[in-house]
Amino acid sequence: MTFALALHIALAGMMLGLAAWTIAARETFAAVVGFVVYGLFLALVWVRLDALDVALAEAAIGGGLNGLLLLGAAARLRAAEAPADAERPGASLRLLAALLSATVAAALAAAVLLLPEPAPTLAPAAAANAAATGLANPVTNVLMAFRAMDTMLEKVVLLLAVVGVWSIAPDHFWGGRPGVRHQADPQGTLAFLARVLTPFGIVVGIYLSWTGASHPGGAFQGATILAAMWLLIMMAGLADTPPMNARRLRLMLIAGPAVFLLVGLGGLAFGAAFLAYPAAYAKPLILAIEAAMVLTVAITLGLLVAGPPERSAAP
Repeated sequence: MTFALALHIALAGMMLGLAAWTIAARETFAAVVGFVVYGLFLALVWVRLDALDVALAEAAIGGGLNGLLLLGAAARLRAAEAPADAERPGASLRLLAALLSATVAAALAAAVLLLPEPAPTLAPAAAANAAATGLANPVTNVLMAFRAMDTMLEKVVLLLAVVGVWSIAPDHFWGGRPGVRHQADPQGTLAFLARVLTPFGIVVGIYLSWTGASHPGGAFQGATILAAMWLLIMMAGLADTPPMNARRLRLMLIAGPAVFLLVGLGGLAFGAAFLAYPAAYAKPLILAIEAAMVLTVAITLGLLVAGPPERSAAP
């Protein structure tokens, strides 16, 4: 047995064990921790599959941002959790849930194993036309050219998610600030970490966003790191969340979808179709869209973690 094969078997075993732990854990906090660790190991799996872009996104979103969101939700739901000695579901209900889970898993496995050989793919056509955008990273090329409509709508969904979270707040908080005001020792470890780590994190986030045109990375991965640095500053008490009625905040929230839509309409007016990039300006236009998307995604993710408005705009 080679070292690579042993590593793959160990990763598969840990993934299955973490998945079972996450499902079987009775406490919400334990299940969330299992899910976060599962996301980090899944990022290692994508690295082993040479899908570095997906690995970066999984580590940032699956293991990072989703973990923060779920930990926040678990903290809010802690009071509603059933006590440890509460009556458990009956054996028949647990057996039915297990059978349904096994059925879904078997159906997914069958769908994968029964795919035709070779599997249908558009990869050759995408590779043959990749030079038209001037992007060396095939993942970014597909997302911004062949799947541009999907990518634009993803940013719209993020914006709608923020509106949905804000809508949870009582009416008299509209115009206030998302989340509670964090207090931390200005001379403590968290404040020190926020002051030292944030400049490096900002540089890494900007680098990942910029290099995504040619190497693994991209707007979403870079924006996630920038959002993490913003959240770190807020949790350390060095800055507060902006008020919802701030014009600058709302402009940054719509920057990504707005620039994407304007470029798409420009393609409709001057090119062959909606979101068709002129060959001479394809790469500059895509980079402009990604720059706007970085701003929107970073602000959106930070506000999603901060939660619904809980305070008035006044300090």
